Amino acid sequence: MVANSLRARVRAEMIEEIKTVARRHLATDGANLSLRAVARDLGMVSSAIYRYFPSRDDLLTALILEAYVALGDTVEAADAAVDRDDLRGRWLAGCRAARAWALANPAEYALLYGSPVPGYAAPDDTVEPAQRPPQTLLGILRDGLAAGQLTPPPADDLPKPVQDDLAAIVASLFPDAPAALLARGMAGWTQLFGLISFELFGRINSALPHRDEYFDHQIALMADLIGLPR
Repeated sequence: MVANSLRARVRAEMIEEIKTVARRHLATDGANLSLRAVARDLGMVSSAIYRYFPSRDDLLTALILEAYVALGDTVEAADAAVDRDDLRGRWLAGCRAARAWALANPAEYALLYGSPVPGYAAPDDTVEPAQRPPQTLLGILRDGLAAGQLTPPPADDLPKPVQDDLAAIVASLFPDAPAALLARGMAGWTQLFGLISFELFGRINSALPHRDEYFDHQIALMADLIGLPR
């Protein structure tokens, strides 16, 4: 029993060490991970690493899951730290937390929201952790509707094909939500990650040196679009 426990602990430590080295490769080489290169940095023969990760895709999936969990934890903690009735404050806090995490972990952010990795298809077990940040926004919308603090926009704002597309999302994630409100929430969330990506990948940095102020201005505009009260 003690021997099994020791083996399990050693295995867990080796897996963490492999992931640590793989993250360094993400920072220098992007998502083009090589198990051979990781093994070489660890002083292992390349065949040994396959006992822990049978393929490059398995290692990528482990890194993706960890990154989604870390981002989800960060956004949820920021939301939880704000009074439940302060819908706008919760939105702003969550947005700032997502940006701060991305700036502190650019390689992991790029793995999640950058260009798709050639030949890699994320497995189904990445779906639930990927939904945690947008679920935080849905929680703000739910609370706002329940408290009567949100006024849904007119349904005729949406083209019929978009209403049809959103109906499935409403049914699975936000029953009884007005589709037009969900559309605005999704617009805010997608623009948030567009803002973060443009900053992280250097698309706006020379034009906008005061990026903290610009970011706060933009997420406030998104809060207005969603209808979060001041």
